[in-house]
Amino acid sequence: MLSKNTIQFLEDLKANNNREWFLANKKRYEEYKKDYYQLIGDFLEVMKPKDASLEMLQIKNCTFRINRDIRFSKDKSPYKSHMGIWMNTNSSGINAPGYYIHIEKGKSFVAGGLYSPEASDLKKIRKEIAFFHEDLEEIVNDKKFKTYFSGLDRNETNSLKNAPKDFEKDHPAIEFLKLKSFTVSTKIDDAMLFDANFVASTAEKLITLKPLIDFLNRGLDSE
Repeated sequence: MLSKNTIQFLEDLKANNNREWFLANKKRYEEYKKDYYQLIGDFLEVMKPKDASLEMLQIKNCTFRINRDIRFSKDKSPYKSHMGIWMNTNSSGINAPGYYIHIEKGKSFVAGGLYSPEASDLKKIRKEIAFFHEDLEEIVNDKKFKTYFSGLDRNETNSLKNAPKDFEKDHPAIEFLKLKSFTVSTKIDDAMLFDANFVASTAEKLITLKPLIDFLNRGLDSE
């Protein structure tokens, strides 16, 4: 279970996002990091028996550095003011389908799938969808899936306006084929972060996404 001090640290960091403040609060950061690693360990303990593809993951494979990459960003704030946990089905770090937990006051959510795949991988997934879209439709229309998630995420940056190259505009799965990322997400209430059942209840939501992740991996493994 998360400590309230962890969330408070992130909130204070958001309000004081500079190196001087961070160095002055290094002890708080070390406590935050211990809580972060403990939470990841708790999630891996629950998730590994549910998804064998996660078995090789260690805590270090699921963490994010607190330092932001500001080289190409207008926002020059040096530190991330949220906690992220990424359980990728490929422990080598290559972009692959997986499960994600985002913790930030008022903005927490759980998600899963594959974000912004490389062009070659996107082509493979679209091919899988084109030939087996009934499988994907069955996944997103599953009763348990719909209990937690409303469908694949769609927005202006995530979806093409027209049919992708090599696909007919009247293909029965055209709305799936237009997607450039294949993710789903749902919000987490702040109060849930400190609930004794937070890990178990969140893992239950995440594992609902396993059929989607298996479908995406099936496409990536195809020739």
